[in-house]
Amino acid sequence: MRVSPIVFPDPEALGRKLAAEIAVEIENAARAGRSYVLGCPGGRSAASTYRALADEVAARRLDLGHVVIVMMDEYVEATPLGSPGWEYRAIDSGLPHSCLRFGREEIVGPMNAAAGPGRGIAPERLWGPDPADPEAYERRIAELGGIDLFLLASGAGDGHIAFNPVGSPADSRTRVVPLGEQTRTDNLATFPTFRGLDDVPRYGVTVGIATIRTQSKRVVMVAHGSDKGKAAARLAQAEGYEADWPATVFADCAHPRLYLDQAAVAASAALTSL
Repeated sequence: MRVSPIVFPDPEALGRKLAAEIAVEIENAARAGRSYVLGCPGGRSAASTYRALADEVAARRLDLGHVVIVMMDEYVEATPLGSPGWEYRAIDSGLPHSCLRFGREEIVGPMNAAAGPGRGIAPERLWGPDPADPEAYERRIAELGGIDLFLLASGAGDGHIAFNPVGSPADSRTRVVPLGEQTRTDNLATFPTFRGLDDVPRYGVTVGIATIRTQSKRVVMVAHGSDKGKAAARLAQAEGYEADWPATVFADCAHPRLYLDQAAVAASAALTSL
């Protein structure tokens, strides 16, 4: 179905609204005596939400012991084995571009500091997919009851979501994928420590299109900034999954929302008027 966008003046206002929603859901899950599972992308799109979420934790004095953070993807090192194939390993989680490093330092760390000693997210409750056994991620998420809220972001140039490339099948699950050149180019801006395209890994392990659609109880797609004009246009017009712009899967998910800022909307309007 087509999802009408909710437009905010800037990324900070967007982040504050979304963080407040998440904080209420965390409180409600605690009262119900159950885990709260938040699916998270790395990178820039949800950064304002993560910052505001730490503020919400402090203001509401939230205990986060029941929260699980599910990262969407991770970069992979690939070593040829000859026949029959390749050995895949997640990159060192201490590297600046590691998605687990991002989750640990940019999401969990500030939230735990805000919660205070003994009230934070335990290290084992920050999850990432294992390229040696991608299917295990599907089982772990399902055993937890799915993802309460999946925060989603779209690639600016090709619409990739997590590391799902253009053409990803609608029924795809967690798996190792080669990263397209446009995806790798987009990530140069996300991780400034990359000196050039040759520094960006060529493989990643990622949740699949079906993982996002079937394992989430609700989703919020976030796009802000003038560089996301093309993404904003495609997302606002999406009525269902379109393989040439994988982020459109959000429109097929349960209870989808689309949060944009004025800059993305203006850039989108400028493109559609050409």
